[in-house]
Amino acid sequence: MPSPEKSFFANIGAILRDSFNGFLDDRCLKLSAALAYYTVFSLAPLLVLVISLLGIFLGEEAIRGQIVGQISGLVGTDIAEQLQDMIKSSSLSGKTNVALAVGIVALIVGATTVFVEIQDSVNMIWRVKAKPKKGWLKLLQDRLLSSSLVLSMGFLLLVSFVINGLIATLGSYINRFAPGLSLVFISGLTFVLSILVAAALFATIFKVLPDAKIAWKDVRWGAFFTALLFMLGRYLISLYIETTGTNSTYGAAGSLIVLLTWIYYTAAILYFGAEFTQAYANNLGIRIEPADNAVYVEQTERERDVAVLPTAPKTDPAQ
Repeated sequence: MPSPEKSFFANIGAILRDSFNGFLDDRCLKLSAALAYYTVFSLAPLLVLVISLLGIFLGEEAIRGQIVGQISGLVGTDIAEQLQDMIKSSSLSGKTNVALAVGIVALIVGATTVFVEIQDSVNMIWRVKAKPKKGWLKLLQDRLLSSSLVLSMGFLLLVSFVINGLIATLGSYINRFAPGLSLVFISGLTFVLSILVAAALFATIFKVLPDAKIAWKDVRWGAFFTALLFMLGRYLISLYIETTGTNSTYGAAGSLIVLLTWIYYTAAILYFGAEFTQAYANNLGIRIEPADNAVYVEQTERERDVAVLPTAPKTDPAQ
């Protein structure tokens, strides 16, 4: 029996074909537009929670500077500054006990909304659906699950920042002996680290969020492929925004349009990765099973005859 790696490369053409077909059939661009809308409202609370979590270990000011710097490199300085203002206005510092409690709940609900939307969309792509249960119980379960994703994201970012610091220290040491080599070394290791962190995040999303049973080894190729597309998409989306002049075309709303555009195409990459993971499983005979609390969703197409109502007879005004 061939290994999964050999089967993967042998079936890569069929996997990509099925991924594209599924992406179109499931109208993933429409799902991406919905996710972009939800993300705009969830972004500030999500960043506040992540900064608060990481600030316990590295200090909030340092973490805020790192994250805002990363965002600035992706979507530009103007948007990064606006997000920084949103983070400051959403901060919980200096609030009373009651306001603090309400603020924490609001932040958690706001930050987890985007993950609930991703869960629903990937469930639809993978043809699974949670069994009906009490509305409040399902809501609580989804929010707790999404909160675990926020914690996972915070942990991955913490690991990324620590390793980036080690890479910079090692690069400074190499720079003493080979100045030209240190830049190549730091750039190469940073790129590899970015792919690994992104792949780990996508693997966690595909494994944890959907109401489905799938092994870690079966999500690795989809997660790694999605991470590669994400790294390529970062460059292409930034190039598209710069060449089309989106920021200047829409005037005062330009920053919001740029942010929506960037999130929209990033969401499309995420959903294509979900289609790729499903196509990989199907081509290797590994069917994605619904979780114990979920069922398969069967899609059928029906052609319905449209009955045309007879038009009312015209009356002669002269009568």
